[in-house]
Formats: sequence, C-alpha cells, structure tokens
Amino acid sequence: MDRLEAMNLFVRVAEKGSFSAVADQMDLPRSVVTRKIAALEAHLGTKLIARSTRSLSLTSAGQNYLDKSREILALVDAAETGLDAERGKPRGHIRAGLPLSFGIQLVPLLAEFAADYPDISLELDFTDRRVNLVEEGLDVAVRITAQLPPTQVARQLGSCRSMVVAAPAYLAEHGEPQHPADLIRYECISYTQAFRSSWPFVVDGATQWFDVQGRITANNGEALIEAAARGLGIAYQPTFIAAQAVRAGRLRAVLTEFCARRLGIYALFPGHRHVPHRVRTLVDFLAARLAADADLASAA
Repeated sequence: MDRLEAMNLFVRVAEKGSFSAVADQMDLPRSVVTRKIAALEAHLGTKLIARSTRSLSLTSAGQNYLDKSREILALVDAAETGLDAERGKPRGHIRAGLPLSFGIQLVPLLAEFAADYPDISLELDFTDRRVNLVEEGLDVAVRITAQLPPTQVARQLGSCRSMVVAAPAYLAEHGEPQHPADLIRYECISYTQAFRSSWPFVVDGATQWFDVQGRITANNGEALIEAAARGLGIAYQPTFIAAQAVRAGRLRAVLTEFCARRLGIYALFPGHRHVPHRVRTLVDFLAARLAADADLASAA
C-alpha cells in the first residue's frame, strides 16, 4: 500500500464527504477509492470514516488523523516544491477555479502559460459559484469581488470597475438617468447572485446603494449584456464584460460621474495548505500578464 497516496485519498474524501465525488475528481473507479481507504484503516487498525446510506462522517480517530495527514502532505509538498524551485522547473498538476466570463478571457494567457511550462498540467473549472476550495479540491481560484472574507488567503492580481450601460435605442425611448436614484423607474437587468435588488455607486465620495427593479435576472454577465444590447433595460456589469459592446456602439455608458466602486481581482488559496511552487508560478504569471495586457489593463 502506498501510504501517501492512501493518505491523500483519505483527506480528499474527508473534505468532499463522498467517495464518488473524489473518484470522479481523480478519474478513478469508486471501488478503487473505497478499497484504498479500507486498506488504510486496516493498516491503522481503526475506523477513520463512519459510513451510512446517506452520508459520511469522521470518527474521532479519523478527525485526528485528518489533521496530521494535512500537516504531513503539506510538508511533502513543501519538500518537493523546494526541489522544483532549486531546479527552476516547476512541475505537477494545478486544478484552478475560474469565473465564467473573465475566465474565458484568461484562456489565451493560460495557453501561453501551458506552452511556457510543459511540465505543468492544468485542469480548469469554470463556474460563477463561490466554491469552497478545499471541498472542490482546487489549488487556486480566481475571484472578482469588492471584499474578501478576513480569513481568506489571497493575492490581488489586479482590479476592475463596474459600469452602467444601456442600448442607445432604449435611452432614446426612455430617457437617460441623471442620478442613481432615478434607476428605480427603469427596467434594470441584474445579476442573480449579487446586486439583484440594489446597486452600489460612489456619491459624494462614499458608497451608497440604490434600489432597482426589473423583470430579467441571470447568473451570467454576457447574457445580461446581450439583453441590454437588445433594448431590454439597463445593466450593471464589470468593464471587462461590457467594454467591448460599448466600443462597438451597441451600448452606451450612463451615470459615469457616479463611478461604481472598484472590484479586486484575486487569486485565492486553500487556507491550510502550503502553496506549491507550480501554483505560485502560475499566479506570478497571471499577475504579470494582467498588468501588461492592453485590453485587460484598459478594462481594469
């Protein structure tokens, strides 16, 4: 039995709460994961996981073993990372979580990274959900937000701002709002997971929230921009999504004097883990490219 492999599988099962989820994540038959955990328990002479028909839970021995396993795996990873750094050749696998719209724009940069570092494999998970990195088995995730939880381990890669946009035909028919308070009288197209019933603006140097209403919501920014371009209302979106439609004349920016607050672009890390050299290399690469890329820099 490979004890480090079994230990890694146990940690993943404990974090995911599912043998099947870990098997799918690692592209293994579920029976292999179950058998390796059972072999580990037999080797240790104790039950680590209490199984039921609906859920898994750790025994007291399992919780203790989980804490120690995390420490051991982090030390092993740190040792290997040190050797990679010494050789100057980062290697290994990176599982990265990316927001859907911004993540698609990062694909050319990630392709460049993959070409520059042939010993690193990338697995990209695109979602706008706010995932738990540990539960999802992610090494790093990119998130765009105004504020991170105080306990989150992160590095800022850049920033962007939001803009309020509408189709010229919509504004010609309904008039242009002159103040954020006017938005309550317009059809506002909102993001499902945030800013659904109120939007933030900077007024007299302070952030204030203004109520909005509308018939259309979606959990994808590009869909909201398309709806706005078709004259269905006013949208509030980051510049990296909206700027192209504005440049093309499909949308026009409004309320520009009440500049919406800035959003940070962050790389997030699982809090309890050592950050491997390969992950630091990717984050350094993205930070440098985001600063140098003309389109993304102008959007930011």
